[in-house]
Amino acid sequence: MRIKDHYQYSDEEYEHVFESYKLKPGLFSHEAHLRLAYIHIKKYGREQAEVNMCNQIKGFAESLGVFDKFNKTVTIASVKVMDHFMQKAKSDNFPDLMKEFPRLLTNFKDLLSQHYGFNVFADKKAKLEYIEPDLMPF
Repeated sequence: MRIKDHYQYSDEEYEHVFESYKLKPGLFSHEAHLRLAYIHIKKYGREQAEVNMCNQIKGFAESLGVFDKFNKTVTIASVKVMDHFMQKAKSDNFPDLMKEFPRLLTNFKDLLSQHYGFNVFADKKAKLEYIEPDLMPF
């Protein structure tokens, strides 16, 4: 079977494939990143999800020889944002959550810009360590 997107994996399979660095890099889209956060929050809680996501995404990038892509602030912020919307949601699964809150997919940078007064995606310090929001806390 040829995997064309992350939805071809069950949540459990997707978590395992990603943490073992076997996911094809082209499948790790923004949506796939949010889904991984969703899975980890549901399974481990927000705080452990932050730790897991940082370790796994950094490891995944390094396994591909890409050492400057990982951004600790964006990774932790994405978990915090996902947790916020999960708590507000009527839906109980990831696809329905994306339908309920489509701006998670279409305006994620704008969501983060409500919290950060600088380009958190490009900031060198933000890549290395978590920076608390300077505009509005999560």
